[in-house]
Parts: sequence; structure tokens; C-alpha cells
Amino acid sequence: MKINVILFFIPCLLLSSCIVTKKKFDDVLAQKVKAEGELAERNNQLDKANTSLKELNETLEKLKQDTTDIGQTYRATSQKLTDLNKEYDQLNSYYKNLLNNSGKLNRDLAQQKDQLFAIQENLENTRKLNDSLSFSLAEREKKVKELELVLSNKDKAVKDLKDRISNALLNFKENDLTVKVKNGKVYVSLAEQLLFGSGSIEVDKKGVVALQQLAKAIKDQQDIQIVIEGHTDNVPISKKSAYMQDNWDLSVMRATSITKILTGAGVSSKQVTAAGKGEFYPLAANDSPQNRQKNRRTEIIITPNLDELFKILEAN
Repeated sequence: MKINVILFFIPCLLLSSCIVTKKKFDDVLAQKVKAEGELAERNNQLDKANTSLKELNETLEKLKQDTTDIGQTYRATSQKLTDLNKEYDQLNSYYKNLLNNSGKLNRDLAQQKDQLFAIQENLENTRKLNDSLSFSLAEREKKVKELELVLSNKDKAVKDLKDRISNALLNFKENDLTVKVKNGKVYVSLAEQLLFGSGSIEVDKKGVVALQQLAKAIKDQQDIQIVIEGHTDNVPISKKSAYMQDNWDLSVMRATSITKILTGAGVSSKQVTAAGKGEFYPLAANDSPQNRQKNRRTEIIITPNLDELFKILEAN
């Protein structure tokens, strides 16, 4: 408004310069200068105000964005708080249930402790049993190895014995005698025609030679036992006597005759046993002359001494 007043008075001053005094002119000029200074000051303040307004607008926009972010964070936090409250309620309910069931839990805990102690005791007993079984197993494995060694040595001894007997009896026909190994024993089977005449208990000369050669092969071997078994067919004997009534008697007496020849040739009497089997252990059915001839035989069974093996078994 002061600017307008000044502009109004300027023409008047020009038109009435002759009328206005110098003093008034100076006053008007001073007011003009003052008004211009105030105008510059107001413009400067306006610029500052615009700058502040711009800054305030920027701050307002930032505050709006911050408000949006804070709102999102608030909503997320509110949801999390809701979830936490729900979880807290569940945990609190579970805790109350635990408190209510504490008596049962304590009883269950005590029972579980008792079961645990029982399991630990059973485990300790099982461990001791396992240690004992382990030791026992080691001992048994040791015994097995010892038995295997003994059996291996016995098998070798039996084979060597069989070979020695076979070599000693090479001069005799296969139909007269056979030598074989069965069940760890040496079986020498002598046919009747090699040893005896029909119904006789006296050994023929060729039979005596065979038995003497057999005795020579085994007499120095002290670790064997010898069983002599007499066998007949099922034909009844033709000549009975007070000492021989049937085939059983005949088989026993023939086994005894062979025993005497072997012991007379150097075999220890303590190693020999005579036995009669009669007609009760035939090799073939007594239904033909050929089969009956097979059944009339003497078997000499030579068994290695198994004392060492029995000692191991008894120790086991």
C-alpha cells in the first residue's frame, strides 16, 4: 500500500513542483527509499518462505512415505502380536494341563526310572553274559581246532595203516580179501574160501599166511584196537556138537581161531576182541549160492585209539 501512495504522489510532485517545498520532497523520497528497502526485505522473506515451504513439502512427502512404511510395519507387527498372543494362549493352556497332570507325570517318571534301572541291570547282565559267551566261544574255537588237528592226524594215520595193510596183502586175490576205510576205521574183509573149509573152524594154510602178514603189518602199532567179526550165511550147520549148535557158535569160534593166529604172530592180546555175528549181518540176501558165499566172511576192523580225542571232548 505504501508503494501505491508513493506512485500517486510522484505526478503530483512533478506537476506542482513549484508548490511542494523541498522539505516535503525529501520526506517523500525518504519514504520511497524506505518502502523500497522494505519491499526488498519482504521479497527476501518471501524467498526464504518459499524455500522453507519447499523443504516442508519434501519433509511432508517423506513423512507420508514414513507413515506408509510405519503403517505396514504396524500392521505386520500387529499380526505378529496376534499370532504370538495365540501361541501364548496355547502354551499357557498346555502349561496348565501339564500342571494339572503333574501328579500323573511324576508317577510316569518314577515308573520310567524304575524301567530304566531294570534295563540298565539287564544290560549289565547281558554284557557279562556276552563276555562269558565270548570267552566260551574262544575256548570252543580252540577245542575245535584241537579236534580238527586230532582228526586230521587220525585220518592220516588210518590212511597210512590202510596202505601198509594193503601192501602187506598184495599177493592175495581181490576175491579173497578187500581192504577199505569206512567211518575212520580200516576194514579187512576175508572171504571164507581163503580161511576155512565148509563148516570148519580151523584156518587153512593160505589163510594162516595172510593173517601172519597182516599181523606183521600191525603188531608194532600200539595205538589201535582190533575187532574180529565172524559172519555166516543162513544155512544151518550140518554137524552139531556140544560146543557148536548153530551159525552163531560157528562165527564166534572162527573169530577166536583168527584171534589166536594174530596174537601168536605178535599182536598184543589186549588189543584184540573176538566177536561172532552169525547170519544176522549179511552183505547180500541169502537167496543164491553167490550171495551166500559173500556173506560167509571174516571182517577184521582196526580202529585208531581215540583216547586223545575223548580227552578233548571231556575237557569241553
